[in-house]
Amino acid sequence: MPTPRIRVSLALAVALTTGAVLTGCGTPPWEGGGGSAADPTATPTATAPAPVPNDLSSGSTQRELQAGAVAATIDYWSTLSMDQWTPGALKPLNLSLSTTVTPDDGKKVYLQQASVVAIPATATGQLAPLAAQTDTATVNPGYLVLSPQSYSQTFQIGAVPEEADRVILQITYDFLMQTAPDSADYAKQTATDVLTVALTAPPAP
Repeated sequence: MPTPRIRVSLALAVALTTGAVLTGCGTPPWEGGGGSAADPTATPTATAPAPVPNDLSSGSTQRELQAGAVAATIDYWSTLSMDQWTPGALKPLNLSLSTTVTPDDGKKVYLQQASVVAIPATATGQLAPLAAQTDTATVNPGYLVLSPQSYSQTFQIGAVPEEADRVILQITYDFLMQTAPDSADYAKQTATDVLTVALTAPPAP
């Protein structure tokens, strides 16, 4: 009976041919596997923003500044907690300053002027600065700041644009130092400092 054998041979040939075609196509789309870089279902990796620097993160900081023979020690702090330093708030910056002179030969040091310029900023750059705040001595030649005497002041940092996430404080101190003990002649020395304070986003309405 030749006819059945011929039919079986033809069916086997078709099955083998079909299997060869499927094998050559690679992994079928219904099988699992890792997605490629072009896979539209892949989940993008989120990049966390860099933390905003904050020189008052602990509530206070101390700086040592040198201006010629004058060494100044300055303590900064705020009576407003850091979580309340929002762009629209009135933000107090307190400071206390005292100086020493090298050599310590009896020359006195006076603070003629202290000024603060507040510059709001974002991660991409600085915004327009606020008007400078200046405290000029009302006595001549200035406020005595040679240790153990000191100078204390509070500067109020006003409202800044809501997009600001930090405020940069540029602080300048102008000192007058006697050229000799009991002399009425003075040498001017200037020290500058920069503080960056992080701002807290205002609560959602």
